Amino acid sequence: MATPLPTLHYIYDPLCGWCYGAAPLVEAARGIAGLMIAAHGGGMMTGGNIQPVTEALRRYVMPHDERIAGLTGQEFGPDYFDGLLRDHGAVFDSAPPTTAVLAAETLAGRGLDLLKRLQHAHYVQGKRIADPAELQRLAEDIGLDAEGFRAAYAVARGEATARHIAQSRALLTRVGGSGFPTLALERDGAYTLLEPSRYLGRPSQWQADLRERIK
Repeated sequence: MATPLPTLHYIYDPLCGWCYGAAPLVEAARGIAGLMIAAHGGGMMTGGNIQPVTEALRRYVMPHDERIAGLTGQEFGPDYFDGLLRDHGAVFDSAPPTTAVLAAETLAGRGLDLLKRLQHAHYVQGKRIADPAELQRLAEDIGLDAEGFRAAYAVARGEATARHIAQSRALLTRVGGSGFPTLALERDGAYTLLEPSRYLGRPSQWQADLRERIK
């Protein structure tokens, strides 16, 4: 069903470094009056793609993260590089943080606010954002009601999250995206695939061009 207002569809993963790099673009888009933003968790690290933290994983992701930092100015903290990425008891699993974003959206329309907090917790503070107890703390940290979030999380977990991820992947195919992040603008039921990589580190230009698109 076509949305009544122009909608920016953001297909993301909470453990995707390039999504963290594009976070300032999403934040800039949120400042555009008359533009809706719909977040769709794509489940990058779910099922057989769940990753335990190992030294091999650290060696693999660090060059990518350093490149993202250089292109975007986004902070990757020592608690991430030398803390979380050396925490061999940690697991990278996209499902729990995706569930948390869904719960925050259902509870208070604050899914994107929680996603922003989760990204900071992961990439700067080195927190285990696949841990439900940590997710609860972070939800409370942005001011969500503790009991309300706990209940919403319980409803969103499991099958509901799996269904959301499947729908997100179907949308990814529909708009012609190839990975995370994918951003597509919907107007009158038609989708235009955008190129956020051209704007990394330039959120003001991204915002200005988006404003022109939806005039």
